[in-house]
Amino acid sequence: MNTHFYGGLLMFLLLILEVGDRVVMKRDLQIAKEIQTWLLPAEPPAIAGLELAFSTRPANTVAGDYYDVFPRWDGERQKFVFAMADVAGKSIPAALLMATIQSSLKTLAAGPASLPEIVARMNQYACSNSQNGRRFTTAFLAEYDPASRTLIYVNAGHNPPILRRQSGALERLDAGGIPLGILETAPYAAGSVVLQNGDWLVIFTDGVVEAENNRGDEYGEQRLLFVVHTSANLAPSQMLRNLSEDLDRFVAGAPQHDDVTCMLVKVE
Repeated sequence: MNTHFYGGLLMFLLLILEVGDRVVMKRDLQIAKEIQTWLLPAEPPAIAGLELAFSTRPANTVAGDYYDVFPRWDGERQKFVFAMADVAGKSIPAALLMATIQSSLKTLAAGPASLPEIVARMNQYACSNSQNGRRFTTAFLAEYDPASRTLIYVNAGHNPPILRRQSGALERLDAGGIPLGILETAPYAAGSVVLQNGDWLVIFTDGVVEAENNRGDEYGEQRLLFVVHTSANLAPSQMLRNLSEDLDRFVAGAPQHDDVTCMLVKVE
């Protein structure tokens, strides 16, 4: 009888400890979520001739997606960096690596290096923290010059952003190289486009086009393009709302398996 009593008491104490650990873990995750929110922009900056909107929806409490828009000075000219990255994996490990990607980009962008040089150095840093390529990161980084409306970009294995011209013609921004963190000496080429009135730039992570419904069907790029085409006369915030609602209708309550992040840029 005493054996049963003490055995039950021990199980009760172990249960209390496990519940306590779960409470502490939940609190720590919430703190991590708040810190991650501080790392991401709450509102897009004002950029002459552009209107922006962006949003992210994590699959877990913390996410491995990163997006940002911030100014960068080139001599006396102000340019703007557009960034989106997707770390392989989910939850806390991906979130920690995402924070290092954000930190390295902000640090390197403060110097005089060109965009390809910045990406190459970010890749070298990522390779030192990628567990032999297992923790790689896809990224799209661009530098926009409002004076010339030129967008120079490097696509490091990311889903190619879509440039929809006012005419309806589509261009995919795919110049660049492999994801960050795989090969330290990987070369990165830059692409360049000139934005014009009425153009749309759609930047997204694979969580958008690979979102699945209960039948296992993917949302897909064609459905994304349909929303962009039918919302081209709207403001980016409204197009983003339409896209989010259409995505919700498609998945119809199916579990979210990946972070969903999208940035929309309208040229005025």
